[in-house]
Amino acid sequence: MDSKATPEAKREAVRDYVWAVHTTYLDHVQHLPPGERARLPLVAADNVTVIAAAARGLHLIATSDALPAPIGQEVEIVDEHLGTRWSLRFFDPSVIPALGVSSDDRAESVRATLGVSGAIYHLTVADGGGLTPHHAQHSGVALANLHAKTSRDLDRLRGELPRQAALVDEFAACVRLDLDQAAALVAAELSSGRLVPVPGTTAASSLAALLEDVRSR
Repeated sequence: MDSKATPEAKREAVRDYVWAVHTTYLDHVQHLPPGERARLPLVAADNVTVIAAAARGLHLIATSDALPAPIGQEVEIVDEHLGTRWSLRFFDPSVIPALGVSSDDRAESVRATLGVSGAIYHLTVADGGGLTPHHAQHSGVALANLHAKTSRDLDRLRGELPRQAALVDEFAACVRLDLDQAAALVAAELSSGRLVPVPGTTAASSLAALLEDVRSR
């Protein structure tokens, strides 16, 4: 994106990118059974807000967390596709000064600065030519496939552990919110201590390991 573009043009480019991600995702999952489609995070959330956070890079964070109404210089744009509605909010150092101070551009650090506890997705868009429909469509398909696989794997886990349904639901929430450490702890409990994920193990990896463990019993 042209660094000399006006703020309005930059916001419109981000809006187009998010629109392409979401419409590609939602169109891609239309072939799924209705119940399975309804469980996908971008479809299931009653309230979807996409935060465009300008830190050292551009972060696009979709969350179901409720945010306060825009005030002052904050900008909000609302779009909808196939019954899924989302609000796009823009935050930069002029709105949240901490975004311009920290040198830590990791996803978890940016979310902590924004006070967002969990994300439906978190994309980091490269400077320059990153905001293109081509990249957005690839991201939409990848997210849809990842979310569909995760949903199926969690359903399989519920089938394997019917007597631990409440704990599996807790584990599922950790996976969907990318709570890696919490997911590792619950996986250890669900496996009766057979799984001891090393520090840094992702929630998705804990899910894969737990499925392998319960199937091997």
